Amino acid sequence: MALVDSILNLVNKQPKDPDAPKAPVGSRSEREAKIKDKAGMVISVFALLLAVNSWYGGKLSSTVLNNTLGANNKWAQYQAKNGRGVSYEIAAKTTADPKLKAEFMAEKERMDSDKKEIMAEAREMERVREEAKKGSPWIGYASTAYQLAIVVLSASILAVSMAMFWSSFAVAGIGLVLSLNGLFLWRSEEHTSELQSQSTISYAV
Repeated sequence: MALVDSILNLVNKQPKDPDAPKAPVGSRSEREAKIKDKAGMVISVFALLLAVNSWYGGKLSSTVLNNTLGANNKWAQYQAKNGRGVSYEIAAKTTADPKLKAEFMAEKERMDSDKKEIMAEAREMERVREEAKKGSPWIGYASTAYQLAIVVLSASILAVSMAMFWSSFAVAGIGLVLSLNGLFLWRSEEHTSELQSQSTISYAV
């Protein structure tokens, strides 16, 4: 937040003196004073948006990491269950004892049931991970936009330009739209369908 602190110092570096003579109407000093009066609150809002956006971006990164590890563990369990199921099936086919054969087949069915449950959990973790990965770039773009908005705002103070001041709102607005897209994933339904198709192809065997 060094950038925010620098701009706040810039805004407050010349406190108002009630006894000082007023600048002529429309002069540079008057316009600079107007911008500084407004910039203090605006910079706080932009900084808040940047902080919240950065927090959510970190949350998405954690979701990607945790669900990647979780899905890998689930698929490892799936493979272990699959191996045990094959072993029980072979044992059932090779034994001549009907009682043992029934027990082996019962265990194989239990392994198959466990595999279905584990597969569902793993696919759900992958779905959540992919959704987080899809939203993460938009959050990154939004952070860049908020930082750029702060830069434009600081430049408006130095240049005493109301046009640049209001331009900073436009840039921050773009950042807000990017944040909302990363949060709600307006194309998530289409993306989810693609993921389901890929999962069906990948695990059909």
